[in-house]
Amino acid sequence: MSGNKLSILQGLAFFFHRFFILRRWFHRNPKQKHQKCPSHHGLHQAHDLSHHTLIFNVEGALLKSNNLFPYFMLVAFEAGGVIRSFILFILYPFISLMSYDMGLKTMVMLCFFGVKKESFRAGKSVLPKYFLEDVGLEMFEVLKRGGKRVGVSGLPQVMIDGFLRDYLEIEVVIGREMKTIGGYYLGTMEDRNKHELAFGKLVQEEQLSTDHVIGITSFNFSSQRSLFSQFCQEIYFVRNSDKKSWQTLPRNQFPKPLIFHDGRLAIKPTPIDTLALFMWAPFAVALAAARLIAGLNLPYSLANPFLAFSGLRLTLTVNNQTGLTSSYQKKGCLFVCNHKTLLDPLYLSYALRKKNIKAVTYSLSRLSELLAPIKTVRLTRDRVQDGQAMERLLSQGDLVVCPEGTTCREPYLLRFSPLFAEVSDVIVPVAIDSHVTFFYGTTASGFKAFDPIFFLMDPYPSYTVRLLDPVSGGGSATCQDHDDGKTKFGVANHVQHEIGKALGFECTNLTRRDKYLILAGNNGVVTKK
Repeated sequence: MSGNKLSILQGLAFFFHRFFILRRWFHRNPKQKHQKCPSHHGLHQAHDLSHHTLIFNVEGALLKSNNLFPYFMLVAFEAGGVIRSFILFILYPFISLMSYDMGLKTMVMLCFFGVKKESFRAGKSVLPKYFLEDVGLEMFEVLKRGGKRVGVSGLPQVMIDGFLRDYLEIEVVIGREMKTIGGYYLGTMEDRNKHELAFGKLVQEEQLSTDHVIGITSFNFSSQRSLFSQFCQEIYFVRNSDKKSWQTLPRNQFPKPLIFHDGRLAIKPTPIDTLALFMWAPFAVALAAARLIAGLNLPYSLANPFLAFSGLRLTLTVNNQTGLTSSYQKKGCLFVCNHKTLLDPLYLSYALRKKNIKAVTYSLSRLSELLAPIKTVRLTRDRVQDGQAMERLLSQGDLVVCPEGTTCREPYLLRFSPLFAEVSDVIVPVAIDSHVTFFYGTTASGFKAFDPIFFLMDPYPSYTVRLLDPVSGGGSATCQDHDDGKTKFGVANHVQHEIGKALGFECTNLTRRDKYLILAGNNGVVTKK
């Protein structure tokens, strides 16, 4: 009995020793602990980092949010489809209970298994937009001062490489390679040992070419912390409390502007937003069908109130009604619009309450062509034939053309094709803008036949149509040049500038080909078989 009492007393003494004595010792040595784990704030005070190599952890030190679910949901939805994304959403509560590494492996398996490697474009066309919106301004300013930047991540290389290299101009990116068989992803990543060997080899090379290697990581990534401590002369740590005070990197400070991006989802699919998305989906299908039937069959006097009641919003502004009316007295009026969705000509038709208006397009799916309530004519990309076709259509009535040749979601205007300046003496520029809540009504790599369907599935899509002052075609006051070649280009540039000024958009020289090379890896021309 006395032996049991003695063991109990020894246990209590040991407990008090560990709890009080050691706790007091740690409390007396905060400086030593701080020296082992310095905060990243010290890098802000460093005067010159141009001769240093900065190696940073992407998830722990660059992105504000620690939750990787939205990025994998985007991969699942865009590359795998609705069913795969729904499975990921259903299993996420269980994934959140797993360890970080196990949860990451599970999401990689769910999102990538069976996806064709050659057709996977989400890493370059979809994810960069959402990664950029999650970059911390404070850390980006530190990285911008470094001589060479190396991004290290536990995510698959195909998810982060395009974002870091193309938009943040990071020189070296080390992610984890995906295993493939027969050109398809297996859903598993390379062994962590191979990832660590690649990391160590890179750091050893950088130590030979730079004066100093500085590591920036987070307390949450213990495995990478050991790697950083092994190869870096200095290590700075980012705390979650620091991230909460970070500002988001402003769009005007992107090293490379985000002009093109793809994907159907217009929201960042956090768990809450994903729940709202799937709850809305059954109603969205029914609502899109009702809107489509009403728009195709009802007269404007009935269709407009019904569509407005269903959530579709249309705003029309006319700068000069007198000039527009006088242009109708000769032949058909040529409306020149910037391109937001396939519904641009249709919304202009609803705004003007004219169903006899016609539209020319560079590419249109057969389904969209059949469903269009106005006449559409495909252009052949042959200058002579297309010019003759547009003149013939103008002789029959009003005509709408989108000289950009493709859509652009961001506040930029692509280069205007000058063909429209040769076929009409009077041109009415039309500034168009649209906004959606859940779904984008455009795609570069998906099925274009579903573009108007996704737009109509959105709960509150809005369109703004603004008719600007008419301009002269061949003899624009801004281009008084006797050379016809310079005149048509001058008119096209003038119309682009006027539309850009009305919308607050930036004019560029980018073309349809540039967009499709970035988003889809092709030149945007579909070859008929």
